[in-house]
Amino acid sequence: MLFRCIDDISAVNVLSEATKLDLRKEAKRVEIPSGTIIFRPGDKSSQFPLVACGSIRVQRVTENGREIVLYRVSANESCILTTASLIAEEAYSAEAIAETDIVAYLLSDRAFRVLLDRHADFRQLVFKSYGHRISELMSKVEEIVCLSIDVRLAQRLLELADEKGLVQSTQSALAADLATAREVIGRSLKTFSQWEWVSLSRGKIAIINKLELQKHIRENR
Repeated sequence: MLFRCIDDISAVNVLSEATKLDLRKEAKRVEIPSGTIIFRPGDKSSQFPLVACGSIRVQRVTENGREIVLYRVSANESCILTTASLIAEEAYSAEAIAETDIVAYLLSDRAFRVLLDRHADFRQLVFKSYGHRISELMSKVEEIVCLSIDVRLAQRLLELADEKGLVQSTQSALAADLATAREVIGRSLKTFSQWEWVSLSRGKIAIINKLELQKHIRENR
């Protein structure tokens, strides 16, 4: 899909004609290459993005350089840190990186505030997405506190696997997703391999016993 118009975003297409008219007038279409750093800690937001396609990774980097993924922003989703930064006029506390090429429509700070004031359906879109993202973050915190790393790793492997059971991810990337150290992921993967649940090769993991991974998750939640 080419996304020639902001109406091509399904979350926008259901809004009223008056809201869409203002969005067409105010939103600026941008293409962001993969790997671009979109914001850093200390930056202040001046634009509100409506993502049409692609994936943005929002993460914290600890003092020792370890990356912890907070969430990802894809099509029809919003970034809660951007929303909070615009509303509270505070600086970002994390960084965002384009994981893929991105197509997005940007609203200036002024236009964002005008649309919030003028259109109830736009307000609902923004705050519904905000609330959903907060719930996801709380669930992630609960999982980190309550579930062992091997259970969370098993879940993540099943989420990432393609139809052939292949997971195209590094141990470092898995560690960032699960808020732990690469060495911890390495030990768990080695155990899974010894149990013949997965096979390991450079930058690739193959699930060879999906049923045992699923059983492990069920029995240890």
